[in-house]
Amino acid sequence: MHAYRSHTCAELNKSNVGETVRLSGWVHRVRDHGGVLFIDLRDTYGMTQVLCDPDSPVFAEVEKLRSEWCVRIDGNVKARDESLINAKIPTGEIEVYIRDMEVLGAADELPLIVFGDQEYPEETRLRYRYLDLRREAMQHNMKMRSDVVASMRRRMWDKGFREFQTPIITASSPEGARDFLVPSRLHPGRFYALPQAPQQFKQLIMVSGYDKYFQIAPCFRDEDPRADRSPTDFYQLDMEMSFVEQQDVFDAIQPVLTGIFEEFGGGRKVDQDWPQISYKDAAKWYGTDKPDLRNPIKMQDCSEHFRGSGFAIFAKLLEQDGTEIRAIPAPTGGSRKFCDRMNKFAQQEGLPGMGYIFWRDQGEGMEAAGPLAKNIGPERTEAIRQQLGLGVGDAAFFLGGKPKAFETVAGKARTVIGNELGLTEKDRFAFAWIVDFPIYEQDEESGEIDFEHNPFSMPQGGMEALNGDPLAVKGYQYDLACNGYELVSGAIRNHKPDLMLKAFELAGYGEDEVKSRFGALFNAFHYGAPPHGGCAAGIDRIVMLLADQENIREVIMFPMNQRAEDLMMSAPSDPSSDQLMELGLRVIPQDD
Repeated sequence: MHAYRSHTCAELNKSNVGETVRLSGWVHRVRDHGGVLFIDLRDTYGMTQVLCDPDSPVFAEVEKLRSEWCVRIDGNVKARDESLINAKIPTGEIEVYIRDMEVLGAADELPLIVFGDQEYPEETRLRYRYLDLRREAMQHNMKMRSDVVASMRRRMWDKGFREFQTPIITASSPEGARDFLVPSRLHPGRFYALPQAPQQFKQLIMVSGYDKYFQIAPCFRDEDPRADRSPTDFYQLDMEMSFVEQQDVFDAIQPVLTGIFEEFGGGRKVDQDWPQISYKDAAKWYGTDKPDLRNPIKMQDCSEHFRGSGFAIFAKLLEQDGTEIRAIPAPTGGSRKFCDRMNKFAQQEGLPGMGYIFWRDQGEGMEAAGPLAKNIGPERTEAIRQQLGLGVGDAAFFLGGKPKAFETVAGKARTVIGNELGLTEKDRFAFAWIVDFPIYEQDEESGEIDFEHNPFSMPQGGMEALNGDPLAVKGYQYDLACNGYELVSGAIRNHKPDLMLKAFELAGYGEDEVKSRFGALFNAFHYGAPPHGGCAAGIDRIVMLLADQENIREVIMFPMNQRAEDLMMSAPSDPSSDQLMELGLRVIPQDD
């Protein structure tokens, strides 16, 4: 017999009754039923009930067992009484009577309990992650993650892509976040960088003539943490294709992701129609470039109804250039209580408030109520109602000013309204391509132009567009939004040296700097570079959605905490004096 097991804790069934077996695993739970000890023995595959009574030669040793001890047991498989069968587990028809036992690893008093669904502080869970990972929910999440990655690989291979690995130690590259720098021992005073993405390398693979590339790629970014973002590293399904336009990339990745969500989505509806929405319209209609289309609310510009109206705040606001009044329809939200609650929400978000109108039935017909309705009069109010398609029992909320100043709050309000009124369809995955991103943005204080998004995107209109107003230049750049999260980002690449120099020049990068920082890419484009493009899908975020989690750390095996610390491994740590001396570095003490 094998040294540790003849079967896993999920294999035994009624056909094994009478056999002598060996199992190894962890003590999940111990129950004492009048001198008979029942133990749920657990391994990564499942659970088997084992039992021991005073007739067993190892009863005294079994009595000492506690939760999470790792043990090996030998015993005889017995059929459970009909009334004691547990149909919820594969081994529920049998139990194993213990004849021999060996403790493989005793456990001290536990800082967190594996059995059950108790909540523990995140600090405790991360410090003792190896115990946290034993819990059923975490086992489910991590196995799902592994299965999702395996499925992605199969689907990409099936579509004619090949997997190639790109370097982890490389040069710094602007990708929208801070680099993690790695000092060089062989070249004192010089630094490598961990790649924020395999961006330049995958483009060079296309120049090298390989046509279809993908990789399950680790990426490293020194970012401020959020619930849906790891502060240090993450994994993405990275892909690139040659001789393609934007739609070709969409057509390649959509069936892969659709299949993943259908396979692992637990029966939830997966939208097959993925609309393409411009960045400008997404901001206007949803207040975000990653809209949740499960929520049917679409915001509208209602400026004309308030221009020259009796509501002085909005009327004066509209006299300023670049301002507008945006309406958020709220079907079924037509009560003063709900309207006041949403007004309070706006105040909590730092705004003075949020105007509203709601429509009610007064017995003699419909009436518009609320402070705004009184100020602008029935004719304008009715025009607003008709524009928004609302009726009795509905409401509308209004925000005004320069759109960039209020769009974020408007987007949050739309989400809250959709959730509180039950308008958002929860049992569904709704996708949308966001397209036509602006390549550049202008700093309001300095007036300087810089890249707003990926600097390697092909500008729509080519050189002619770059010779015009930089803020009007759109890129062949796109994101995929799902249920309010950005899952995919990509672009058709700028593969022409003259366009590349001009694009970077507008953002303040001179020719020498471009050649210095992106020399490999720039030089490669002089040797027959093909048109190419691609995208990257965030694996951690995809699994987070599939596992129905709101925090990305629930689907990462060993995540950092909110302060970008690894509490289990005590990272980051202080380097030794010898290490610093060997690297030619000195640490300057920081004031707390």
